[in-house]
Amino acid sequence: MSATTLAAGESRSSSVVPMLIIGVLFFIFGFVTWLNGPLITFVKLAFNVDDVSAFFVPLVFYFSYFFLAIPASSVLRRTGMKKGMGLGLFVMAIGAVLFGQFVSMRIFYPALVGLFVIGAGLALLQTASNPYISILGPIDSAAQRIAFMGICNKVAGALAPFVFGALVLSGIDTFDQQVKAAPTPEAKEALLNAFAAKIHMPYMIMAGLLVVLAIWVIRSPLPEIKAAGANAETDIGHAKGGIFSFPHLWLGVLCLFLYVGVEVMAGDAIGTYGQGFGLPLDETKHFTSYTLIAMLAGYLAGLVLIPRFISQQSYLAVSAVLGVLFTLGAYVTTGHTSVGFVAALGFANAMMWPAIFPLAIHGLGRLTERGSALLIMAIAGGALVPQLFVHLKQHFNFQLVFMALMVPCYLYILYYGVRGHRVGQHAR
Repeated sequence: MSATTLAAGESRSSSVVPMLIIGVLFFIFGFVTWLNGPLITFVKLAFNVDDVSAFFVPLVFYFSYFFLAIPASSVLRRTGMKKGMGLGLFVMAIGAVLFGQFVSMRIFYPALVGLFVIGAGLALLQTASNPYISILGPIDSAAQRIAFMGICNKVAGALAPFVFGALVLSGIDTFDQQVKAAPTPEAKEALLNAFAAKIHMPYMIMAGLLVVLAIWVIRSPLPEIKAAGANAETDIGHAKGGIFSFPHLWLGVLCLFLYVGVEVMAGDAIGTYGQGFGLPLDETKHFTSYTLIAMLAGYLAGLVLIPRFISQQSYLAVSAVLGVLFTLGAYVTTGHTSVGFVAALGFANAMMWPAIFPLAIHGLGRLTERGSALLIMAIAGGALVPQLFVHLKQHFNFQLVFMALMVPCYLYILYYGVRGHRVGQHAR
């Protein structure tokens, strides 16, 4: 066995434990993130609000990334990635306590503050973990490693609506009828108070688990990796020019913004989309899981195909084309078939983040943490695109609005996969 082969084997072996630890983290924030879909339905009923107000759930959750990603990168420069991940988990625990407490008291806006704090912790966690897994090995196979993380994330995401449904949303159609049939305002309030209180214990348990996980991560053998050394600039002139010398990064920020928008539309808004056809709440509460199962299938395909049979940028382009086709399929059909096409967008979306993120940070070197923070800020697309949908569908056909928002996003993602990721980069 040659020295090169032995070194490669040791490198792969040394990355297994860090990948497993980061995989656990991706599972946790996958579970927390994909609770937003059923939470929209829960908030709409518990607080007796309309769709626009209920969609404040993804709005505040994803906007927290926009406001806190840059501060998160500053924190990480002081703490290092490992302690930063632990701190992110502690912040998430605080947010879970706030959300569970204020929801059980049926105080709407403070409850949203709790969601914002959970998002803040996730912003710190993702600002550390995404570049960490990207630079843990060769950048050309980063999409494959992130795909493994995505499997952990989406398994948790698929489980979340079922767990939340069983603990909180069971018998929701019957409950909705009871609220509407309540003989007095006092009786209605009593029903709503009892319903809202069901969320308290699950979120307190979640907070406790997050604290335990934070302590475990900080004490784990997870090594510190310096981004500057592992993701070196391919052109020193770029490094001297600063972050604005990397146009492929900025185009990637917009790409990730649009991608998260379409991902949240397919995952969190699918229940509201299904309700547009008059489908029952007991059915639509699980629709997010179907999207996540499709995403899981997409990640498995990505693990097999990238980079052995297809490059991550080519797979990104293929995924964008599938996104357009599935969106058009949703528009020209109705009922369960149309919802099925929306869920199938999960397959199209699956490998987009794993491809966009490493393409966008490629060659940033000492600026990798800053570039990562900008990309994490772009998660705010998950706040704005669904808000456009929920506002526009009050005035236009919801299927038409869905198509009009989704198709342009996928076309830009197609551009980035074909050409945008190479803009400004010198020949290798």
